[in-house]
Amino acid sequence: MDVFLLWHVQHAPFLDGRPTEHCDENGVLVWHEEDGDDLKILGAYSTDQMARERIVRARTLPGFRDEPDCFYVGAYTLDEDQWTDGFVRAPRDA
Repeated sequence: MDVFLLWHVQHAPFLDGRPTEHCDENGVLVWHEEDGDDLKILGAYSTDQMARERIVRARTLPGFRDEPDCFYVGAYTLDEDQWTDGFVRAPRDA
């Protein structure tokens, strides 16, 4: 059984005034948490349709309406492991 997680990305503005990158050259939503982009999960839904209906409602709300095309729906299978290869931590620059 799949569930559909709905995320929203609030992109941090660049301090040097460069335009914010919302999507890559293929139109796919991008985010960079290390640059200050903020991801919010709006909910987990039993169907893709229900997640998309939530996007319509969220686009009327403060904050979300400022970046109306920055929603992401991801399908996940219940009881299936994620991050099966672990991860490494990269040190921060001082």
